[in-house]
Amino acid sequence: MARATPPAGPPEELPRLRLWRWRRNPLRRRTDLAQAWIAVGLFLVVAAATPVAVFLTGDTAYRHHKEIARHQATTRYDTPAVLVHDAPRHPEPGSYEAKKTLYPVTVRFTDPAGTPRTAETDVAPALTAGSTVRVWVNADGKITEPPLTMEQVRSRAMGCALLAALAVPVLGAAVHGYANRRLERHRLAQWDAAWAEIAPRWTTSR
Repeated sequence: MARATPPAGPPEELPRLRLWRWRRNPLRRRTDLAQAWIAVGLFLVVAAATPVAVFLTGDTAYRHHKEIARHQATTRYDTPAVLVHDAPRHPEPGSYEAKKTLYPVTVRFTDPAGTPRTAETDVAPALTAGSTVRVWVNADGKITEPPLTMEQVRSRAMGCALLAALAVPVLGAAVHGYANRRLERHRLAQWDAAWAEIAPRWTTSR
């Protein structure tokens, strides 16, 4: 009578390969250990440098844009301007798009020196000729953007800090990749030298 086949047990677990570069074994090369130390060193450097880079970049950007905002506030002027002709009507009056849409219209205004000027600026739809809008004018009498607000200054500084936070790990990864390529070339050169020494023993006829 045939014996019943015993149920198969769980498959044997393969030896873990984690941290194999740190363990002593006949296959570990010096370059493997060097590669492991480089990875640890770069990780520590990136972990320490990232917050420093974020703070310095954000602080520098904040000071820079704050100075720009201060300069703009002293060289740009808010002045009334009168529409020369009617602004186009939006195809969907009262819609959300109509509230956000602006149309270029010629306006007439007086620059800081008291000289009458005409220029083009963006206004809300359906404004009629003779309507008054507010525009920002620089020292040369040209219509320009309003000065940066503190919210915009902080937003730009945070954007620069975020870029720094991303740039440091990317730079660390690039250095790690470069080091790995150099170590790989070194290993290949060692293999070529070892094969050049051993090959004659295999190819020499006995």
